[in-house]
Amino acid sequence: MKQQEKVIIWPAYFDSARSRSEGRKVHKSFAVPSPRISEIKEAADNLGLPNEVVADAGYSKTPWVKAGMLLVKKKGSKNQLVNTLAKQLARMRSASSTPKQSV
Repeated sequence: MKQQEKVIIWPAYFDSARSRSEGRKVHKSFAVPSPRISEIKEAADNLGLPNEVVADAGYSKTPWVKAGMLLVKKKGSKNQLVNTLAKQLARMRSASSTPKQSV
């Protein structure tokens, strides 16, 4: 993939503990506490988006925290992509926190 075909996705975009000025890009209702790069990668995989993890990258507002970043093939605008990933991530979190009923 060429650089212009990729979008950089940071875990901070989805963190409910951050404010918009601290880097959160999604609405609070779709944000999750302490998102991990592995969860975001799983969400991108579930959506069928080609992606690549850069594990030792630090977000510019907190460069000392090496939370990693995800490079995702660009489809549409970055804002649409981030919101789609946020909704998928929120669905995954809610599904994993819902206790399974025994039959």
